[in-house]
Amino acid sequence: MVADLPEPARRYFLYTIQPGTPLRTVANITMAGRFGMGTKATPNYLDMTASQTLAMPAGFVWKMRAKRGLMRLSGSDSERWTRFWLMELLPVARMGNNPDHTRSAFGRYVAEAVFWTPASVLPGPGIQWEGVGRDCARLTVRHAGLSQAVDLTVAPDGQPVQVRFERWSNANPGKVHRLQPFGGTLAAFRAFAGFRLPTHVEAGNFFGMDQYFPFFVADVSDIDFPHD
Repeated sequence: MVADLPEPARRYFLYTIQPGTPLRTVANITMAGRFGMGTKATPNYLDMTASQTLAMPAGFVWKMRAKRGLMRLSGSDSERWTRFWLMELLPVARMGNNPDHTRSAFGRYVAEAVFWTPASVLPGPGIQWEGVGRDCARLTVRHAGLSQAVDLTVAPDGQPVQVRFERWSNANPGKVHRLQPFGGTLAAFRAFAGFRLPTHVEAGNFFGMDQYFPFFVADVSDIDFPHD
């Protein structure tokens, strides 16, 4: 399946999927870490716990609880909606069911599939890989009228070290939806059901630029792959 891929992509698959592994494409992920509500100068991190079901290309559901002192934030995110509340009473984010949200969410879960569900990005309909450097490959996923490219950088042994892509987002001073850099770094790889996956992920807007700060910092405690 990977013999004809660009060398960095082939190296990535041979690292992340061990021989004989059932090629499951849906994952349940349990994590904890920090979620930033501010800027690089003032990150305003909250301690968070979260769980996610990732099923690229169909979608995802991420459920999160976070706190700092007496403040509590909870809610969920998916390809269709974003809903968050303060103190479980005051809505602070209610959006979705529109093309901007769908396009933004698609970018997120395509990128996450690269490092948490590698079997879902194996060559097949709607999935294309191309080489962009000695240690970098570009994945492009097309699904339901959407298209997203993600650049993956790998180490000499094939371990993914970072992802970067242009995400459709309004996380900018003008609150205007536009394409802007998003990405993150991957570390602390462990084996889960035959896959080698990162358990420490840091990511944020404007990746590679001066404004970048990792508003999402997660340590994964478990990843399981339910049977189809």
